[in-house]
Amino acid sequence: MSALFRMCLLISFECFCTKTKNNTIFVRTLKLEQMKMKVNYQRCSTKEQNNARQEIKGMDATFTDFCSGSIEFKKREKASKLIKLIEDGKVDEIHIDSLDRLGRNTIDLLNTINYLTEKKVCVISAKEGLRTLVDGVESPLSKMMVGILSTLSEFELSRIKGRSMDGIAIAKERGAYKGNGNVRVAESIGEFMSKASTKLIKKHLSQGYSLRATAKLSDCSTGKVMKVKKYLENLC
Repeated sequence: MSALFRMCLLISFECFCTKTKNNTIFVRTLKLEQMKMKVNYQRCSTKEQNNARQEIKGMDATFTDFCSGSIEFKKREKASKLIKLIEDGKVDEIHIDSLDRLGRNTIDLLNTINYLTEKKVCVISAKEGLRTLVDGVESPLSKMMVGILSTLSEFELSRIKGRSMDGIAIAKERGAYKGNGNVRVAESIGEFMSKASTKLIKKHLSQGYSLRATAKLSDCSTGKVMKVKKYLENLC
């Protein structure tokens, strides 16, 4: 049941005695407190990506950002709304599929985790089996794991970019980038992914079509479809 509609009745009896000549009157009061929310935070690089694997059941609310993991958590559209709820004391748990959903940059990820810890908000990551707070107290083991895993995540992303740059360098040596002046600037991943033809491929892939079917529907080669799919998987 959603915490937006759920109210937990915490009964606290406070007894006050008023003595009279004939008897004693006891006044009992009831206190109502709203339960805090458990939310699922998701991040996808593009709206065409399937975020089904990031869905976690039993949550009170879900916040999904469509942006690069390099963007600071607090500067993301949905994350900023989530932070407002946290500042209002309405959230006590954030469930994520993996740590890199919060950020791929080590410093930003650690800053985000530290901020949430200070606010007594527990981060629970399914992939890493991680829980930052245990009974409201920061877990030393989790703190160490966050540092190690975030560093590895950033390292892997730098490797992907490095391999891409190596491929461009080799292509230039082969003359694959000949143009005006015999050399032209290599097309960036962002430029490639923003092309109309690429967007059409992403659309068909997101609809569940196979590589061959997508190539036929998009009027392009299977190789190009595979390239788009690979970039989408790396960016996710």
